[in-house]
Amino acid sequence: MSSRPDPKAIESALLGGEAIYTREEAIELAGADAELAGRIWRALGFPSQGEETVIFAESDVESLRIANSLLQEGVLDEEGVVRFARAMGQTMARLADWQTSILSTLIFREGEDSVSPLMGRVKELLPDVERLLLHIWRRQLSASAARTLAVMSNGQDSVPNYYPLIVGFADLVSFTTLSRELDEVELAGVVEGFEATAADIVASGGGRVVKTLGDEVLYVADSPAEAADIALRLASGVKTHVEVPDVRVGLASGPVLTLHGDVFGTTVNRSSRLTSFARPGTVLIDDTLAESLADEEGLQVVRVRARHAHGLGLIQPYALRRNFEPGG
Repeated sequence: MSSRPDPKAIESALLGGEAIYTREEAIELAGADAELAGRIWRALGFPSQGEETVIFAESDVESLRIANSLLQEGVLDEEGVVRFARAMGQTMARLADWQTSILSTLIFREGEDSVSPLMGRVKELLPDVERLLLHIWRRQLSASAARTLAVMSNGQDSVPNYYPLIVGFADLVSFTTLSRELDEVELAGVVEGFEATAADIVASGGGRVVKTLGDEVLYVADSPAEAADIALRLASGVKTHVEVPDVRVGLASGPVLTLHGDVFGTTVNRSSRLTSFARPGTVLIDDTLAESLADEEGLQVVRVRARHAHGLGLIQPYALRRNFEPGG
């Protein structure tokens, strides 16, 4: 049985070198302000360390130097630098946890003796993974910038990051009951299967997954027809996986505030409430979206009983269906 890799060896391999600097030394070498450096470090999600603790590698110094240059060259102000750091820190923390989870699953399947060989293989692949990560980020940034510019060109830029979208929630029905019936490994398989299937359906339909919450997926789309098609495919498609309970979906159309990769506002809340009103395997939409889809070929919009939603007042839902169900 092989010994487990030393955490410091892993850190050295991933950071491109050992930690050799204290906080004060790293700040001095980077030419950064001490207070700003502390704010950036915390924004990245790392805890404060003692002044004499050696935790910074050469790559940390270079990163701090780059962040400081954004401020010195006037590209960003201090708040902008910290917000950039927070955005990247939170995103990369989630990505790192996700990737580590995948690796740990492989180690679990292959046995403890596979730990060192697998970590060695990961180190070899790091340059390729970095290039892949950079390419994906550039492509996502390109798509996001194009969407934002399209909104601004339509004269909808009076409030930054606030523009019309269709918001959808897809919710696993009876997830609480299921979590009591399955063990942790089985439940994780259900959640991962649901998230993977939902992500595929949303992406292939032209939408964007905003976040997943285990038993729930939040997505947005620019087109009412695309949002509707995604919702109907989620409601009918996920049930083909026998280990996953039925899915219910709520859709709402209206202005949405996009911030930190998330979406906020009354439209989001309305979509969530519509989801809670929906029966398993069905889709409920709001009146605004119902009006947009009224003449859409292949779709049927049916008015159902109005419901009271706390904080939103009376909501008039509409059931969304296909005119011709497969096999019908």
